Amino acid sequence: MAVLVHASASVGEQEFGGTRSIRAGTSSPAHSQGRPRLFRYPSERLDMVHGMDLRRLRYFVAVAEELHFGRAAARLHMSQPPLSQRIRELEDELGCRLFQRSAHGVRLTDAGSVLLGEARELLDAAERARERVRETGRRRTIVVGTVAGAGLEFGPRAAAAFRRTHPDAEVRLCEADITDPTAGLRSGRVDVALTRLPFDTAGLAVRLLETEPLVAVVPADDPVARRPHLRVGDLAGRPWIRLPEDADAAWRRYWLGEAGSGEAVERSAGTGSGPVVRTVSECLHAIVWQGAVGILPAGAARRHRIEGIAFVPLADYPPSQVVLARPSGAADPAVLAFAEAVGARTVPDSC
Repeated sequence: MAVLVHASASVGEQEFGGTRSIRAGTSSPAHSQGRPRLFRYPSERLDMVHGMDLRRLRYFVAVAEELHFGRAAARLHMSQPPLSQRIRELEDELGCRLFQRSAHGVRLTDAGSVLLGEARELLDAAERARERVRETGRRRTIVVGTVAGAGLEFGPRAAAAFRRTHPDAEVRLCEADITDPTAGLRSGRVDVALTRLPFDTAGLAVRLLETEPLVAVVPADDPVARRPHLRVGDLAGRPWIRLPEDADAAWRRYWLGEAGSGEAVERSAGTGSGPVVRTVSECLHAIVWQGAVGILPAGAARRHRIEGIAFVPLADYPPSQVVLARPSGAADPAVLAFAEAVGARTVPDSC
């Protein structure tokens, strides 16, 4: 069994169907309020904006997630000049700027933010279609969604155990942004999810993997950054990074520092004062550029340590519960086998 691991930004490493084009449309009322749409109907994605191809979209997503052309080029295994050229060509085709470049770094424009969401969906759809065609009549693929670094420690162990009982199956890891705690499970993009509570688990079977402590994430020059540990109240009076309003309510409250208390931590200008983010990378950039603060799983201190940010252990807050989730009821035997391979136990109903 081969194990294919990639994040949403690297979807479409191989072009599917060559160069495709889509037609820009108007926004859909049914779409979430946090982001306008480029397309009215899903079928319009199959056309794409005239002349745009999947490779350019993949380049764009890499730069949008890294917010740094050098890091994006390294991630794509290419040099920076051709990457910059492809992005300029994409901007010329669309007739708008996708990135705001300055001496302080790179930021997405409003148009870039819209395209980022649509590009991720397009690349993921192309990858799923390519995977279905390739796998039809050959082997079963288990698509595992993950969010906020959940379950990264379990991948090799689970894959090895699953391989022993399902040698003809494949496991593909698909990383979602932090706005969707089901990591694509409810939308049908994945078969099983490695994620974190709390969120609405109605219709899902959930198993606990482990608990993980949290850290406060603050600018390195903030006076509290030098403390050995912090309490949520120590972050009062500072803008907090926020998730979009349409995110799961329990999930959003937890990452706003409001779990258990039912009361919001006092912010400098209310809960609406901080920047809205969709990825961990955006969280970190908001802390560096906008002086925001927030909380993240402790593992972020190992995976995302960068200059200008301090990770301080959080002492008085419920730890993050890392879980495996799948649709409840009759389940695919291969999905059940993968869940057992992870070696998880069922979360109590009170969780």
